[in-house]
Amino acid sequence: MPSMPSDLEISRATPRKPLADVAVDMGIESRLFEPYGHAAGKIALEAIDEFADRPRAKYVVVTSITPTPLGEGKTTTTVGLGQGFGHIGKRGVIAVRQASMGPTFGIKGGAAGGGYAQVVPMEAVNLHLTGDLHAVTSAHNLLAAMVDNHLHKGNELDIDPLAVAWRRVLDVNDRDLRQIVTGLGGRQDGLPRQTGFDITAASEVMAVLALSSSLADLRARLGRMVVAYDRRGEPVTAEDLRAAGAMCVQLREALKPNLLQTTEQTPALVHCGPFGNIAHGNSSVVADLIGIRCGDYLVTEAGFGADMGAERFFNIKCRTSGLTPDAAVVVATVRGLKAHTGRYRVIAGRPLPEEMLAENPDDVRDGAANLRKQIANVRAHGVTPVVAVNAFPGDYDSEKQAIVDVAAEEGARAAVTTHASQGGKGAAELAEAVVEACAEPAAFAHLYPDGASLTEKIETIARRMYGADGVELSATARRQLDDYERHGFGELPVCVAKTHLSLSADPSRKGAPAGWTLPVREVRLSAGAGFIYPICGDMRTMPGLSSQPAAEHIDIDEAGQVVGLS
Repeated sequence: MPSMPSDLEISRATPRKPLADVAVDMGIESRLFEPYGHAAGKIALEAIDEFADRPRAKYVVVTSITPTPLGEGKTTTTVGLGQGFGHIGKRGVIAVRQASMGPTFGIKGGAAGGGYAQVVPMEAVNLHLTGDLHAVTSAHNLLAAMVDNHLHKGNELDIDPLAVAWRRVLDVNDRDLRQIVTGLGGRQDGLPRQTGFDITAASEVMAVLALSSSLADLRARLGRMVVAYDRRGEPVTAEDLRAAGAMCVQLREALKPNLLQTTEQTPALVHCGPFGNIAHGNSSVVADLIGIRCGDYLVTEAGFGADMGAERFFNIKCRTSGLTPDAAVVVATVRGLKAHTGRYRVIAGRPLPEEMLAENPDDVRDGAANLRKQIANVRAHGVTPVVAVNAFPGDYDSEKQAIVDVAAEEGARAAVTTHASQGGKGAAELAEAVVEACAEPAAFAHLYPDGASLTEKIETIARRMYGADGVELSATARRQLDDYERHGFGELPVCVAKTHLSLSADPSRKGAPAGWTLPVREVRLSAGAGFIYPICGDMRTMPGLSSQPAAEHIDIDEAGQVVGLS
């Protein structure tokens, strides 16, 4: 069997429609479409109001089992499903997150999908696109500079230098910047203090951008961001520092969603990419508000497993947008469920253990405890689940059937999908199953009411989504929760920051662990984005490069073409 071309080769060989024609297919007139070169374009925000009377598409979120270092293929499945609708006579639109160049040049690689189910052109998707992440970086660092300038110029707001919560950001994996000291030199070089850098995707500005529904909403959210505390312990905001207006100016164009296309010319809205560990990990609200009026089905993706990305989609993003999902696709793979048995040592970028590659449907069934839990997590929100068995070369029929059987035992539809190798044709069966799921009566409900206390919200998520016996709050976390309630943040939703590699807070515990308690060591506030995030474990917000980063293999050839991008 001949080997499949690389993702980059497939992207370059794919015929593309003029993007203006893709926009017309969505019912977007030229006056609402702003070309950005030949690869992408932006959609004017006026489309949200102008399309309000159009029929609403069915709304589908793609999530997965708990991730493994192997990757389950959520983005690829999102693209494949969007294309699959075209093969059954339906109009699909997809909405996915933007790629961060940190992972692109690191170990993970790009975020355009893969094979014959990807957003094209691959180079544009993974390298800068329309510069939205740079706008976030610039706006974030302007605020950081204004905080330090305020301290240097008399500190009228009486900010406690030891209580500045606003770090700097950069869209590069650079562990050496995690902890730094600024202001060294002389008296005119600033006030020396310890701070650090996060990756741009971890910026609250990115989370704000993704959750804003209009330019006015963006401006208001930026103003509400808490960047420090004064010596009395009261919050200091970007509005207090008179920085929010200039930040909004820098983000004005970045708020407009980007339009691209897939390998089968399916419309693709690529916009925003908030960090999945400490933020909601979903693409933008404005992209969904537009996309849901431009086809029969809008397919979007939530980061990580259903216990994290989908939970935040349901309880944070849907709370903000007012949109309600009609179905959820839970992506599962044979190798992912084998990894969830805990019997194999799997390391990203290295060959799989030989014994893991042998036919063993019993292993798949043993690891399927995780799939069963994620199906239950979707159902806990009143949403109908559909299991997508994302097939890889080398998977045995008996192993794929084992996943289908587990789904049937849980009362869920399932379909084996081969979109990476066959494009939309390989996802047609999945598309049919999603159509059936969307036809069921909707019963969507949030996991907890706004009026529940912050502690109750954390406990509800821990018990119902993760299977924990309860929550253990540190003294620091208790004090912080009390402070947030006192300052009027008690009605905010909760975004639990924990490892994505386990339902528990321990990444080594696979499957569906029982008999454990969720430890919360501290709680932080994202007042602009509109959530608080309890921290459970050591969360790295600035990744480091591996011993052989992808950047070593990326270059320009003699024809001026990018090579080595994966």
